[in-house]
Amino acid sequence: MLIAASRLIGTPILSMQAAAGIASISECIVDPNSLKIIGFILGGGVVGKSPAYILDTKSIREYSRYGMVIDSVEELVEPNDVIKISEVLKLNFNLINLKVETKKGSKLGKVSDYIVTNDNFSVQQIIVKRPIMKSLMDPELTIPRKEIVEITDYKIIVKDEEKVIKAKAEKEDFIPNFVNPFRKSEQDLAPTDTKTPADTSTE
Repeated sequence: MLIAASRLIGTPILSMQAAAGIASISECIVDPNSLKIIGFILGGGVVGKSPAYILDTKSIREYSRYGMVIDSVEELVEPNDVIKISEVLKLNFNLINLKVETKKGSKLGKVSDYIVTNDNFSVQQIIVKRPIMKSLMDPELTIPRKEIVEITDYKIIVKDEEKVIKAKAEKEDFIPNFVNPFRKSEQDLAPTDTKTPADTSTE
């Protein structure tokens, strides 16, 4: 099942131990080498704003429409506690607003969002906002992961534009089917002061 990264922002973090929401996602940490979300920067709730606490995706027990479920607040770490996450944070890498070009140098636009799986959070598609001149015909492109050739600090290089547009035309529709981990006590455990993330699908 797939979900847009933009929908993950604000997602509640639910503690099994506390039976309540303890924080929410403020930013995704994407490893440019594996093209995968490896952690989330958190805010709000019991974690506050300082220091910045991190949720390693390996600590997530389940992801439902009510939020991401972890065992307890003890699962949260500080930026330097996990070597891999610390290394990626130092890169200051962000997929959003990266330029997207073809191997031949044709400018396709900039990344406005990306789509990940809800089990291991690997990036499957990037959503590209087109330049003004090209947006009249096609305001955005949905580019599958397999079309990506290279990623640098400044841009993403993909295959020829014709192949990308063809891949967009042939892409499948994805329908998320979230499962609630608190099946017997949903209303008691869902945070009342946090925003419930909406289901999403690419069309």
